[in-house]
Formats: sequence, structure tokens, C-alpha cells
Amino acid sequence: MYSKDELYYIATDLLHRLIATPSVSREEGQAAQLLCETLEKNRFTPHRIGNNVWTLAGKYDPAKPTLLLNSHIDTVKPVASWSRNPFEPAEEEGRLYGLGSNDAGASLVSLLAAFLFLADSEQPYNLIFLASAEEEVSGANGIARALQELPPVDLAIVGEPTAMQPAICEKGLLVLDCTTHGRSGHAAREEGINALYKATEAIERLRRFEFPLVSEWLGRTKLTVTQIEAGTQHNVVPDRCNFVIDLRTTDCYTNAQAVEILRENFPDVTFTPRSLRLNSSSISPRHPFVRRCILTGREPFGSPTLSDQALMPFPSVKIGPGESSRSHTADEYILLDEIREAIELYTCLLDNLQFEKNQCNSRSARIAEPRPPHDT
Repeated sequence: MYSKDELYYIATDLLHRLIATPSVSREEGQAAQLLCETLEKNRFTPHRIGNNVWTLAGKYDPAKPTLLLNSHIDTVKPVASWSRNPFEPAEEEGRLYGLGSNDAGASLVSLLAAFLFLADSEQPYNLIFLASAEEEVSGANGIARALQELPPVDLAIVGEPTAMQPAICEKGLLVLDCTTHGRSGHAAREEGINALYKATEAIERLRRFEFPLVSEWLGRTKLTVTQIEAGTQHNVVPDRCNFVIDLRTTDCYTNAQAVEILRENFPDVTFTPRSLRLNSSSISPRHPFVRRCILTGREPFGSPTLSDQALMPFPSVKIGPGESSRSHTADEYILLDEIREAIELYTCLLDNLQFEKNQCNSRSARIAEPRPPHDT
């Protein structure tokens, strides 16, 4: 049996080494190897598919439900404004600095520590630990590929920085390539139809547009125009203007439904989704894991940011140490006390947790039950 101090040492030592091992999305090979070596050192058999690494605690029992502990090993590229080496772990005044320390290295190593603790005793579920790749880019060779290798999962705990509050639903992501069309002409004469003007008029209407349904947990579907491009040279009226929309959907709409609503309301714009697969996800607030969270004083909330939950066709909860506001920033850090707290809370919430096989499908379910009292 591991002591809590031993688990803390294993977690923080591994996080130091992960920070020192560059693992930008699609370049996680060395970090994956590090995870394999760590599992082997702790007497578990690692399985690797691409840069995804997973292991099973004990013998798989098909009669039991299956719990997945998951976080990602990839990071974004460091921004230019770092004041220190992003790949050199540094402890200062209770903080551990380094790229990926907060997003999501602390969650990864804390979940691994919880896995080691839970695997030491008989649990009423099968237990799997998965360190996945390409989360930051929602890549095809990330968790979607890894899940094909795993037995059916009934509940996932997804490690992301949430200050150890349970996100029981999160917004989806829809990137839309949009086009308005006009007719070219000479800029010096009154001729042509300016596609750029049509686009700016549409963008102004899009800025004011609101989807009718409002999610109780996630609020409104959020639409943001983020890029625009038009024209070939200064004296030619542009006959085509392209712009990009970042759309964050809620549990009120599937991504496909959101696209159709925009097409109905903006017939002068062509909307082409890059992908429809990153839908909003949710779990019932009555799920046993969520109830345990509430009993320990945690407050369920709806998350505006996307994670690998979007690719999980089963119930999942996003919960992990750190703050989302520190992610993707210069001089990213995690508080060492946050790691210790996360290990303690994960083990408390998951030890002997009772939940059913195939309890519900987070893809089709909507949160319809009364929510517990809390402020969002």
C-alpha cells in the first residue's frame, strides 16, 4: 500500500520530468515513453497505441462497470513572453513552474497517483488509467484512437484544471468557414458588388445574433468571428470574402443543429463546418460520483472550455487541480499544495464508488433533473 507521502513524491517527481520533456501536440513520443517507464517501475503493464499510454488495474471483469482515469500529455507551444525556460521545472515559494504544469500535467500525475492507490485494493469497478495525446488539437491520433483499444467505459474522470470543482457539462466547439459572394469591378467606378461589405454587414448581424435556447448550466451558445480575408489588390472590388466563426455550443443544440439555425437566419452567407464531432457533453447531477462531489463540498458547474470529453460517448466529469486561467499562458505554474489536495480528493471520491454499467449515455442525455443549490 502506498502512503499519501509516497504518492505525492511519485506525482511531483513525474511532473518535473514531464515538464523537462517537450511534448507539443503530435510530438509526445518521449513523454509517452516516460509514462510507460513509470508504470513499469510501479509494476503495471503499459499498453501503447501511437503516443497514448494506458494500463489496467488487475484482471478485467466484464460483470463490473469500468472507470477510466484520463488526462493528456501534450501541451501547446510556449508563447514568446515566457520569462523563464518553459522546459525547465522550477520550484519557487510553493509553485512549480513549467509548460504543461497546470494544463494538464498536475491532473495527469495526480490521477496516476490515485490509480496507484485505488489499484491496491479491490474495487467494485474495473479501473483504467489513460494518458492520451493530441488533446490540445483534438487530433485523430489522440483519445479517439485510444478508446478503440479499451473495453467499454461506463464513467470517465477527465483531468483538467478546474480547482477540483466538478464540471458536469462543457461546451462543444464548432469552427465554421464562412463566405459571402459579390461581383468584381474597378474600385474607381461605381461597379461591382463588394463581397467584403456584404461580409461586414453579416458579421454585424452575427455579433447581435442569439440562439433561442439557453442552457441552465452553460448559458448561451457563444459565437465569435475571429478571422477575415478578402481582396486581391487595392483597385479591385472583391467578389469573395472569407471569414471564420468560433462557435461554442451548449447541451441545447448539437453542432449540426446549430449550423442549420445559422443557415436559416443568414441565407446570404455560406457556412461550412470543419467538423461536427466536438459536441457539448454532460452527465446527470444525480450520478453517484457527482453526488459524492457535492457531499464533500464541491460545486458542480458548466465549463466553457473544450476537452477530450467531447470525444467520449459515455458519462464523464472534468475535474482536476489548478486554474483554467493559467492555461496557455507565459510562466504557467501549479501550486504544489494543489497536487497534494487533488490526490487526497480523487482517492476520497473514487474509493469504493458504486455506479452502474451503462447508466446513461452522455451523448443523448440532457440535464433534466433539478440542479443542486449553487452559484454559477
